[in-house]
Amino acid sequence: MPEHREAQAGYHRYHIPTRPAPDIEKWPSRFKVKVRRTGLAKLLLSEVFHYRGRKDVILSRPCMYGVFSGPVGGFMPREEHCVGCLRCTTEFPEFVRIEHNPERQKLGDSYFTFNYVDQIAYEASSGLVPVRGAGYRGKFGGEGWDGMWTDMSEIVRPTRDGIHGRETISTVVDIGYTPNFLQFDAAGQPTGSLPHYISIQLPILFEGGDLAREGHVARIYARTAAELDTLAVLPFDQAIGLGEYAHAVVPVVRPQDAPRLSQLGFAPRVVEMHGWDDALYTTITAAFPEAIIALRTGFEDAAALVGYARRGIKVFHLLADYHGRSQDGRFVLDLIREAHTAFVEAGIREEVTLLGSGGMIAAEHMPKAMICGLDAVAVDTPLLVALQARFNGECAGRDASHFSLPSNLNEAWGVQRLKNLAASWRDQLLEILGAMGLREVRRLRGEMGRAMFMKTLEADAFAGLLGYTEAN
Repeated sequence: MPEHREAQAGYHRYHIPTRPAPDIEKWPSRFKVKVRRTGLAKLLLSEVFHYRGRKDVILSRPCMYGVFSGPVGGFMPREEHCVGCLRCTTEFPEFVRIEHNPERQKLGDSYFTFNYVDQIAYEASSGLVPVRGAGYRGKFGGEGWDGMWTDMSEIVRPTRDGIHGRETISTVVDIGYTPNFLQFDAAGQPTGSLPHYISIQLPILFEGGDLAREGHVARIYARTAAELDTLAVLPFDQAIGLGEYAHAVVPVVRPQDAPRLSQLGFAPRVVEMHGWDDALYTTITAAFPEAIIALRTGFEDAAALVGYARRGIKVFHLLADYHGRSQDGRFVLDLIREAHTAFVEAGIREEVTLLGSGGMIAAEHMPKAMICGLDAVAVDTPLLVALQARFNGECAGRDASHFSLPSNLNEAWGVQRLKNLAASWRDQLLEILGAMGLREVRRLRGEMGRAMFMKTLEADAFAGLLGYTEAN
């Protein structure tokens, strides 16, 4: 936290402490382990005669993860330990079979698939980076984020090798206003518009929205954000009473909340205004003169966003739905590029901060979104999955009723799960920055030279060939 850093003498490297935070609610196992018991019994009998009672051989288990370590071994496998290495089926294909658990595959929805759920669950429980020992076996292109690739051309630089490097890679980002240039009077004092921003240690914000109205979620988000030195965006009613985490809480204020601003109990560093409203903007400015005011809005017409910037808004929190779509069906990747380009063409991109939410559900989506033009990502549904929330059908719309949280959710466990998730995502971000030769994440914003798009590459390679049709 900032107070802690100020109390320290000299420099110390930012670090997120992690520790195991196993599931508090039993989820379906990833795999179903099917053992034909007659075949196993015959094997055991044959080994008894063949090895003449040598228990160390007869009782050995063909699984290093403990699937067959129960009291009766393979007759009742412990499926929750299975990682799908398939050693058992390789050694005993005649009576052991490993299959995906259909109940596990029901977790998530059509966009936040069970594979993403598995990944988030691992990151939140361990704080580690997921590694698949058998290598990546999926498609190398597709729709949405899968249609964008990042350029790792600087991977040969050994001193910037991500989390193992000898050079520090900064993940600090700034939220607020920085003018294109400074002006000074004859006495050397700055005049005109002055910088007004705060710095946070991660390009990851916690997006609560209506989801933070349930149980302990708002407090978990606020406490975790405070301990990580980032921000938690929370509904106004849920922000009340969180004064101990004042530096980390961003209340979302609607017009009906204007008469009650004094009830907040603290002066926030950042306030989000839900939709543009002249009267509300004036009220917030008067109540919190030192606060940075952000506009919370959809990915609407880019020209309108530039217009709001001319009227004084310098921070924009742009929202897509949970599947990364705008109201007209466009995907968030293209929406971010459009908003970023509009501010570049207006000549004021350096003056504003762009935050985004919706459809960014994996660690790799964060650097991709920043390359497209975001300054930081406000994470939403991955936080709920980290807290073991279950999806109730398709969850595209921003509606809390689409999710159900564990009944035994507690604050300490939730905070650790979110810290583990943040640590894992930060490590993966550091690996990408190191591979690109970048020493700070702020240089990643809008760095389109680091991106390749499948549709563009296909058009360049196959345009003019018989049978090729360029996708829309």
